[in-house]
Amino acid sequence: MKAVLVLEDGSVWPGEGFGAFAKASGEVVFNTGMVGYPESITDPSYHGQILCQTYPLIGNYGVWSKSFESEKPRVWGYIISELCDAPSHATSEKTLDAWVKENGIPGISGVDTRALTKKLRLHGVMLGILETYYAKIDLVALKREAKLIPPPDKRHLVGEVTAKRAKIYNKDARRTVVLIDCGVKLGILQGLLRRNVRVVRVPADTPFEKIMGHAPSGVVVSNGPGDPKQCAATIASVRRLLQEKIPLFGICLGNQILALAAGGDTFKLKFGHRSQNQPCLEEGTRRCRITSQNHGFAVDPRSLPKGWHPWFTNANDGTNEGLRHATRPFMSVQFHPEASPGPADTEHLFDAFLSELKSGDRSTISPYPGAAR
Repeated sequence: MKAVLVLEDGSVWPGEGFGAFAKASGEVVFNTGMVGYPESITDPSYHGQILCQTYPLIGNYGVWSKSFESEKPRVWGYIISELCDAPSHATSEKTLDAWVKENGIPGISGVDTRALTKKLRLHGVMLGILETYYAKIDLVALKREAKLIPPPDKRHLVGEVTAKRAKIYNKDARRTVVLIDCGVKLGILQGLLRRNVRVVRVPADTPFEKIMGHAPSGVVVSNGPGDPKQCAATIASVRRLLQEKIPLFGICLGNQILALAAGGDTFKLKFGHRSQNQPCLEEGTRRCRITSQNHGFAVDPRSLPKGWHPWFTNANDGTNEGLRHATRPFMSVQFHPEASPGPADTEHLFDAFLSELKSGDRSTISPYPGAAR
């Protein structure tokens, strides 16, 4: 099976096909992580995107379902340099090729992913079409079609990946945390459950009144795909939660939603942050945390209203990586404290959030959650 990637600028990237016999269009992005391809492929934040993996050999440890971040692959297409079809790992259940084929995802290997990544870094993320085929293909038609792809960000992508109904976990625990599911990674859910709280996972468009009906001690707003400004219902609910001073913790898209609910603004990054080695400086300290990230939008810290302050800043490009309120129990991070995959440098932030459930008052804890006292 052959395959081809055609970008909106008309450039053509031929290669070998794997996975499903199919055609997919979407936003072409890259991830520089060396490991964790099953986690990335199943991360709902990639919904609407064709993912290019920059690490040259993918599939060498197969696929293990317990490493998934959702129940199925979420990428719309997959681009790699070299595919390993004979994985070697004790936990491997099947090959990468077989897995994405089962789930209807087309893949292309044999691509110069370094050159593709350099192109995306220079021009920014681009729309494209990935098609696998057996005989001939009409490149002229594909080039024409690639110029007409509607940007996935204009859709309410969160609504396509959120939970359909509320679900309760660890129901006998004393404290309740409502998890607003915007396309949550299972690692976030597991990070909360390991800390013995009752978690009520609700759809992203759940109104404020229904959230409060669960009597939460705190609320977590999860990661998810697309432009946060498409999440009008979620922003409205979080705005009401801010007014009630409910302890809040936003993660990734949740960071952006908290900023918008507070009256701030967000913008699209040129090519986003998708890797497991993003350095983040913790404001007010000399610490630099190495973090796992997957996002294409960021908060404009200059737009934040009084009382809100940057918490973390990306050491590479100076963009915002987290927020906190000076006096109220509101915090958020742009990176993934649960990692999955990646370093666990910031997993303690789950504990910092849960410590606020006890008091609901930022003045009773360190002004820098996780910092040495």
